[in-house]
Amino acid sequence: MAAILTVFGYSVNNTIVIIDRIRENLRHKRPEEYAGVVDLSISQSLVRCLNTSLTTLLVLVALFVGFYYFIGSFDLIAFVIAIIIGVAVGTYSSIFVASPLWFTFKEWEFRRRGKAA
Repeated sequence: MAAILTVFGYSVNNTIVIIDRIRENLRHKRPEEYAGVVDLSISQSLVRCLNTSLTTLLVLVALFVGFYYFIGSFDLIAFVIAIIIGVAVGTYSSIFVASPLWFTFKEWEFRRRGKAA
């Protein structure tokens, strides 16, 4: 349960970083340019998110090796493996799922307002 909550928090943090970058880039854009803004925001945030994830994975791999060879506690090894998998999946979902989902919602909202107006 602790690993799931840790990974969930990590994924939400990455998602907030990318959505905030989109929000900052939207200040002077029209709704028709949302796709370009999302692409630009992902490009600007990609290096930061990947560096953070790779640094975290490096520490987790070091913990895994230490626990596996020196301490030998199965519970700690399972915890580290769960977090390694979660960090990889959380980074992927933050970058490649949250942004297109945001764009889809905004596009749907733009079309709905266009028909109503």
